[in-house]
Amino acid sequence: MDDEEAVRGAIKRRLMRDGLNVDDAEGETAAIEKMKAASAPYDIVLTDMVMENPDSGLNILKAALAQDIFTEVVVLTAYGNVANAVECMKHGAFDYVQKNAPGEDVYDMVSEKVNQAMLRRRSSLGTVRRMEWFARLSNV
Repeated sequence: MDDEEAVRGAIKRRLMRDGLNVDDAEGETAAIEKMKAASAPYDIVLTDMVMENPDSGLNILKAALAQDIFTEVVVLTAYGNVANAVECMKHGAFDYVQKNAPGEDVYDMVSEKVNQAMLRRRSSLGTVRRMEWFARLSNV
């Protein structure tokens, strides 16, 4: 088991312990294939920035939002830089998190970001439902 696989497994176990349904993928290609094959869009996508290539996280972000504009994407990185963070945020990432931030427990941080992202998704979908409801009322 390599380090990436160990970290992915630990994050998965933590999120499952938080009561979430978790699906994981070994890399960019597998993740994009799973998103395309899913019967419903994912609520939250948690991705590493660098996998098969330096833009893997950005490619997964774009693919997730192409499936559903309301999917919240959290990008993790061990090699954080401002340019990558800005690029991800410009493309619609919910957040960009550095995995090796000093004094931070990455598993607690990921859990908190996923919870925040879920709240935003629920709020966004609730707003759309209310807008649809008001639109139907005005057409009556």
